[in-house]
Amino acid sequence: MNSIIITGAGSGIGRSTAEAFLDAGWSVGLVGRRAAPLEETAAAHANALVLPCDVTDEAAVDACFDTAAKSWGRLDTVFNNAGVAMKGALIDELSVADWRNLIEINVTGAFLVARAAFRIMRNQDPQGGRIINNGSISAYVPRWGSTPYTTSKHAITGLTRTISLDGRPFNIACGQIDIGNATTDMGSTAAGGVPQADGSIATEPMMGVENVANSVLHMASLPLEANVQFMTVMATAMPFIGRG
Repeated sequence: MNSIIITGAGSGIGRSTAEAFLDAGWSVGLVGRRAAPLEETAAAHANALVLPCDVTDEAAVDACFDTAAKSWGRLDTVFNNAGVAMKGALIDELSVADWRNLIEINVTGAFLVARAAFRIMRNQDPQGGRIINNGSISAYVPRWGSTPYTTSKHAITGLTRTISLDGRPFNIACGQIDIGNATTDMGSTAAGGVPQADGSIATEPMMGVENVANSVLHMASLPLEANVQFMTVMATAMPFIGRG
């Protein structure tokens, strides 16, 4: 049975993706700060492993990954998904504390998760595995007032590219999924109206979160000889091409 660890699995994209992998018969490790939502996701699935963990805690991340690898015998895939967003604001209106909190979760947390996964995949036999990072269309084009979030997602692209290069000798593939306007709690603000580049407020088209889950499942199901390096999945008519 193939195995995957999914961070941020208690809600939104993480929960939807976890359910897709559980239904497909994968062994799924559910990572998140709160145990209760993870247990809800895992309910009625014998192939789910609940792993409460703060992704910004180095020791906790390493212990979480070791538990999963020992339970399954190996680790095939990681969906590096946990992250937060912030209300839009101009850079001089942002507090340094809010900046640091977002970067700690979105960048340092993603680094710690990828680091733990790489360590296990490099040392297991047979060697190798796949890391899928959750980027964003903000990794390419920013929204108004999104300095911390956009910066963090550009950092994820750097992480993806570097792991892709460094993982080659160890049969470790790394790809990135960049998502736009999925129906989650984090993405729901787009449906209610968000600032546009011209200063106006507009509602934006949305897509079902299941489209993201199915896309991640496709990326993870490829043999290691093939890799989706970057995939963009977004609401068809949302402002991305030509945004700004």
